[in-house]
Amino acid sequence: MTSWMEISRERLAENYRVVSEAAGAETAVLAVVKANAYGHGLELCSVELARAGAKWLGVGTANEGARVRAALDVAGGVCESGPGILVMCGILREDVGEIVACGLTPVVWTAEQVGWLAGSGVRVHVEIETGMGRQGVRAGAAMDDLLDAMKAGGVEVDGVMTHFAAAEVGDQELTRAQEKRFEAAVAQVRGRGLRLGWVHAGSSSSVDNAAEGAEAGWLVELAKSVGARAMVRCGIALYGYCLPIAGGEVRGRVRGALEPVMTWKTRVIDVRDAVAGETFGYNAMFTAEHAMRVALLRVGYADGLRRELSSTNERGGGWVGVRGADGVVRRAEIVGRVSMNLTMVDVTGIEGVRVGDEVVLLGDGVTAEDHARLAGTIAYEILCGVRAGSIE
Repeated sequence: MTSWMEISRERLAENYRVVSEAAGAETAVLAVVKANAYGHGLELCSVELARAGAKWLGVGTANEGARVRAALDVAGGVCESGPGILVMCGILREDVGEIVACGLTPVVWTAEQVGWLAGSGVRVHVEIETGMGRQGVRAGAAMDDLLDAMKAGGVEVDGVMTHFAAAEVGDQELTRAQEKRFEAAVAQVRGRGLRLGWVHAGSSSSVDNAAEGAEAGWLVELAKSVGARAMVRCGIALYGYCLPIAGGEVRGRVRGALEPVMTWKTRVIDVRDAVAGETFGYNAMFTAEHAMRVALLRVGYADGLRRELSSTNERGGGWVGVRGADGVVRRAEIVGRVSMNLTMVDVTGIEGVRVGDEVVLLGDGVTAEDHARLAGTIAYEILCGVRAGSIE
């Protein structure tokens, strides 16, 4: 095992509580567990979030949904009736059998999707395209055609939803425009006399970036207009992170109370001394300027440790947490290039580092945001890219 993850169930449950409290008593929180729970372990996180009170779990595919249903069945009694499982990223014809067998709720937006589900007894959520440009049906004639197809096929609508393109941007004109388009679509559904269980929009950023109660109040009132309940879909916040707020003067409402759930670790497989002038790694891009002690770690970019964390003498890179003989975890800088399976770190001055010692790659002073900043990306990609040998 080259590396492993340790998942804090307590932090996951607490993050869910923090987000739910911020969303408000009248707004449910769908816990997004797609993409292997953002790299944290699909089955483990689904069960823990259900225990924390999640009434809905959001997956990307029918196969993920089937895995979640199986994990919940094995766990048994995680909540009174078991959470609903929403398949958020579309379906194919071959998914229908799994959807029916596992009691999944697919998101649909085309008559073709509805046709595959005709006569199955499956209830669906309809996604409305309001400005994301990715998936969803537009209000107006296209929406009427879809609802007609659903009526003809006996497919019942349980909810309607949309997705905001820039929820992390404060005072965003695009978000306000999307809200107006969503309102029009909900009014169209109301005009058809359909009974809905859920109206949902928004994400972790929507909860974090909303003026006190304003966003939640808008969604609650919109849901009430069709006799439904409001819901937001939160993912990254559950795992301890939020996108930075861009623009505006909006205070982050939850980010300060969130704790990263994942600790990613590896082990030292060699420790050696180097003299001034020695070079390290591919292309000899780092040269020892003085006597150094270097630890070799059994992890690299094949495991998700980004190559952009490499360093030169002129440009610093990433770092890890190494525990010395005194029990204190100290920062050890990456030396030279991160390789496919191996990485070197500077442990000069950290007494007692030995082969077999645990090393922290994420957690204890090393965050996914630290890695993302150096890699020119976002914490989502860092977390989803971790390929650990096991999850504890």
